[in-house]
Amino acid sequence: MSAPAAGDAPPAPTPAAPDPEPSPGGDPTLATSALFAATFVVATCGLVYELVAGAMGSYLLGDSITQFSLVIGVYLTFMGVGSYVSRYLPGTNLLARFVQVEVAVGLLGGLSALGLLASYALLGVVRPPLFGVVAGVGTLVGLEIPVLMRVLKDELSFAELVARVLAFDYLGALAASLLFPLLCVPLLGLTRTAVLFGLFNTGLALILSLSFRDQLGPRARALAGQALVASGILVAVGLGAERVTLVLEQQLYEGTILFHRQSPYQKVVVTRWRDDVRLLLDGHLQFSSKDEARYHEALVHPAVASLGTPLRRALVLGGGDGMALRELLRYPQLEQVTLVDLDPEVTRLFTEEPLLRALNRDSYHDPRVEAHNADALPWLEARDDVFDLIVVDFPDPRSYSLNKLYTRSFYRLLSRHLAQSGSLVVQATSPYLAPRAFWCIATTIEDAGFRVSPFHAHVPSFGDWGFVLATPQDKGPPQTLAPVEGLSFLDDATLRSLFVFPADQPRLELEVNRLHDPVLVGYHETDWRNSVGE
Repeated sequence: MSAPAAGDAPPAPTPAAPDPEPSPGGDPTLATSALFAATFVVATCGLVYELVAGAMGSYLLGDSITQFSLVIGVYLTFMGVGSYVSRYLPGTNLLARFVQVEVAVGLLGGLSALGLLASYALLGVVRPPLFGVVAGVGTLVGLEIPVLMRVLKDELSFAELVARVLAFDYLGALAASLLFPLLCVPLLGLTRTAVLFGLFNTGLALILSLSFRDQLGPRARALAGQALVASGILVAVGLGAERVTLVLEQQLYEGTILFHRQSPYQKVVVTRWRDDVRLLLDGHLQFSSKDEARYHEALVHPAVASLGTPLRRALVLGGGDGMALRELLRYPQLEQVTLVDLDPEVTRLFTEEPLLRALNRDSYHDPRVEAHNADALPWLEARDDVFDLIVVDFPDPRSYSLNKLYTRSFYRLLSRHLAQSGSLVVQATSPYLAPRAFWCIATTIEDAGFRVSPFHAHVPSFGDWGFVLATPQDKGPPQTLAPVEGLSFLDDATLRSLFVFPADQPRLELEVNRLHDPVLVGYHETDWRNSVGE
């Protein structure tokens, strides 16, 4: 090469290349595998926290569709915020930043269920802390994947990196969606489920701090200490979760909590204040022993009185407390009664616990009773039994999952299982507090081909409560009770009065409730919100 000519400027020095981000580990394959495993863990935990928030919102506020929709929307929005914010993190010490994010999300997510319950029980506030937790967890989860990808960017090609990280991310989401409803909530409940997955995050932070201590340098010990402290807090909360939850929930209920169960379907609570025993499902009162006889006598005996033939076979849908069974078993001519209730935890309590067995007079132990734990709709579709009487005692249609049991298609299905001389009775919420919901149920049953006779009874714990008596033939309201002993509320005169509505409770003409057009849920929600002034 010739020397530069005289007068030429000397060549510019080549700039030094910046120091590369340190590799996450001495063994690239092992380090990369560990961080991909971390992707799976963070994805699983992140979705579990989202499900916990949605479930807590539904439990404390009701209307699961609305709460889950809002939680998902806010969560995804703040995941986007977290992803965007990640660009401002400096390129050095990214692995340390990731460990700190894991500690933070483990604590916030792990304590979320207990914190929300405490806020509701002690302060009566749910929505601000709920969406605060969702926003915080969403932001932290949104940081995780971008930071991990930046840590791993020198280990793989961009295409391979994106493919693997997203594959592990989606597999983690699948694991969460299976574990949460099938194992975690039934076995642990919401509070301990959140704590368990919080420990997965903080445990991951601890493992990374120790495994990559050479790369983290002096920070490794401090990061490991943070992870240990966070894990210790979560372990302590997990060990005391049952007791703390019981104390907090005690603030929500009148009386002492006797039984407290989280089933796969709902939270089951039985309380007692002096001689008043109450059953609550997801916080909603199902009966008070002080006046449940009014409700259950009204539910069963007018329908028996309307039968064209003696009562031989009966079907109860819902009614896992066994009270409707108790009333039916008063009739000595009854040969068989079948009960179908979704939740085995409810039927177990009222089959085994002496206090609750006394309330239903040991109805489950009567040889005429056959009980099934199943979803009523597929159970009916798979059977061809015909019954003289069908008693429908489901919870109010406050959610879209319950709505299917109040639709025209469901009542048409019931008609296939009802004798032509038989009767169907449906609990139908309050005609005074929720008039549109009540008359919508009556209209829907009528549209399914039945002749309907709506009626109501005063139950002090609930107020004015409604029922719909339906028959395949036009019989009109019954005038006298069938021969039966032991009633405390009904007699012939009271029976006739049940079918009389005052002038300020006229029948309303409303739409039919269908599976594809669930108008009943909207009627029910709006009516009750207006009635209680929410």
